[in-house]
Amino acid sequence: MVVGNIIQQLAQSIGVGEPALRLILSIFLGYPLACIYRQFIFSTSKLINHLFIIITGLSILYFNYGFDLYHVVLAIFVEYILVHVLRGSVLTTVSFAFHLGYLLIGYYFTSSDTYDIKWTMPHCVLVLRLIGLSFNVADGQRPAEKLSTENKKTCLVKPPGLLEIYSFALFPASLLIGPQFPFRRYDSFINKEFAQYTGNMRAGLIRGGIGLAYLIVHQVGAIFASDDYILSEEYANSAYINKLFMLGLWGRVSLYKYISCWLLAEGVASCFGLTFVGVKDGKEDWSGCANINLYLFENCSRFQDYISSFNINTNHWVAEYVFKRLKFLNNRHISHGATLLFLAVWHGFHSGYYMCFLMEFIVMNFEKDIETVFKRNEPFMKFCSTPPISWICFVLLKIYTIVGMGWSLTPFVLFDVEKWWHVFCTVRMFGFILFVPWPLYAIVLKTLLPPTKSSKTTSDKPKTS
Repeated sequence: MVVGNIIQQLAQSIGVGEPALRLILSIFLGYPLACIYRQFIFSTSKLINHLFIIITGLSILYFNYGFDLYHVVLAIFVEYILVHVLRGSVLTTVSFAFHLGYLLIGYYFTSSDTYDIKWTMPHCVLVLRLIGLSFNVADGQRPAEKLSTENKKTCLVKPPGLLEIYSFALFPASLLIGPQFPFRRYDSFINKEFAQYTGNMRAGLIRGGIGLAYLIVHQVGAIFASDDYILSEEYANSAYINKLFMLGLWGRVSLYKYISCWLLAEGVASCFGLTFVGVKDGKEDWSGCANINLYLFENCSRFQDYISSFNINTNHWVAEYVFKRLKFLNNRHISHGATLLFLAVWHGFHSGYYMCFLMEFIVMNFEKDIETVFKRNEPFMKFCSTPPISWICFVLLKIYTIVGMGWSLTPFVLFDVEKWWHVFCTVRMFGFILFVPWPLYAIVLKTLLPPTKSSKTTSDKPKTS
């Protein structure tokens, strides 16, 4: 009760919601927990390791959501039963239906018109982890020659035990907001396969420090570009160029909120010692759970760069367990659309999620087509690569990606259709006008920039890879 009152007063004094403050405190708490674990627990038996991880994970859940933690405990126990009773496609189908269905029922009874930091937040992370575990167990039951290279790395010939599944699911560094990782990585960590490498704490603190810097930038940026400002009369009445600039800035600031949390959580995972990849050029690589490629993100010149650099582990999970599993449809566009629909449903019922992922589908196909037109015209590409035209192109592409991302992210951040539609109207539907009519003005562009003879020849050569 005393702790609760202190946190409530602190949240009021700094102007944030109490659930958000508890969340960020829980992420930071992971650093001293990692130190305690490495100093006193790591060298003990696997049983002690599992118990420490389970107890600390449950404590974090209780601190944030009270006795609502039973949803997580129940889901993990059901998954234990499923992987030990069912096999093959029956296992994956039942696991997928149960965990996603349970999450959606949770959304139905708890969601509001604002961002909800309730038990459904860690549960949506848990859903992917447990569904992925079912696929890994099912893959372990298939002949090795029928598995892809990635499946061979993650498949499980023997289902994990009860304590193993609970500690895997309740790992403190990834419990609340991710990152996602397969059970095989976790098992290697518990079996101390990375124990001889000692750079984990340094790597984790560096990543955490960068995350803290991004958190500060987000907090400062939100003063000038907040959700309230984007919805205000002041914004609506400003000059059109200013609207587009501020929309891009607001979108960037909004993304920094997610990036900061991912970096902090990744730092905790590294401090625990989970994220080891290997040794490259004599240096230890602890990027195994990196959820953001900062260099690529900050140097984006197209939307594909955002997709490749942002929420990496979730995107990889969806690619492996949804997109590639839909190969039987024999149509990449349908598989892509179904994958984005899954992501929207996984996030919840808010209309903004569905519009955001619909825009992603539209924009990605727009970019793929328009890049093809440009690249097949060698004179145009040569012209664009010559200074100072190349500098102008760089600036224009940065404006395009930043403002375009602000537009695409608007529904995701504002959730409610009245809010995001209001912003769309305020900027005069600029994103719809730019991206949706592409099939119409593609005809004009293809006429102005026809494929050159050499590019045709190159494109017709058979691939040797």
